[in-house]
Amino acid sequence: MKKVIVGIGEILWDMLPSGKALGGAPANFAYHAMRLGEDGWAVSAVGDDALGHEILDLVESKGLNRIITVTDRPTGTVEVELDERGVPTYNIMEDVAWDNIPFTPEMEELAKRADAVCFGSLVQRMNSRGSVLSFVRAMRPDALKVFDINLRQHYYSPEVLEESLKLSDILKINDEEIRIVAGMFGLGDDDAAACRSLIATYGLKLVILTRGAEGSEVITADEVIPQSVGHVDVVDTVGAGDSFTAAFVVAYLRGDSLADAQRLASETASYVCSRKGAMPL
Repeated sequence: MKKVIVGIGEILWDMLPSGKALGGAPANFAYHAMRLGEDGWAVSAVGDDALGHEILDLVESKGLNRIITVTDRPTGTVEVELDERGVPTYNIMEDVAWDNIPFTPEMEELAKRADAVCFGSLVQRMNSRGSVLSFVRAMRPDALKVFDINLRQHYYSPEVLEESLKLSDILKINDEEIRIVAGMFGLGDDDAAACRSLIATYGLKLVILTRGAEGSEVITADEVIPQSVGHVDVVDTVGAGDSFTAAFVVAYLRGDSLADAQRLASETASYVCSRKGAMPL
């Protein structure tokens, strides 16, 4: 049986220098879970406009399962600029469709049969927060809840982070974000120690700490598993972290060791970095 793996949150257009590309961390996550053979679902909202209709058509063409509500707000867009290494910076439009995701009976039914969900902090910046938390709380106790913290601009707060961590089994965080979180909660200067403090405080199973080209670490209460990255001809890094999370979750749910799950995640992210856009074929 395929696992039902859900990404809930923002779906939008990344306005890249080379043109627009479908984006949003949860949709990227669901897409890569589907590409790896599972039953991936994207849950979000778009506007009743040309950009929204184009998203619906494109998601359908990719074969991705979805609950994407059409709202009276405009479809989300993000202005993306890439530096000389292909690393993105973002300008995220506010009060758009994915800021106003309703919690529908269809979403509640999906939550009850989901095996895993991935959600972040960005989608909780406005009116979608209640819907996201309701979805996670409606899931089975044994279902996997992954908080891909995904700090963007000023769209996070201690309250949002704490409530999300309390609901989660796994935290995915990068090396820049752990410094922000450690400073916010007074966790000191050692990244691994800060991650272990979060594990102890919030009852997490583990923390995935990514370090870009320097690789990643899976941190549990009693071990740190490192994973390096081989040579990659980087085209852009948009969506690489989302693909990493999806591959790790797929492997974790099928019972792979943490090291094997991390290895698949690293290989998947490297492939995405070598292609244009967050959802390459």
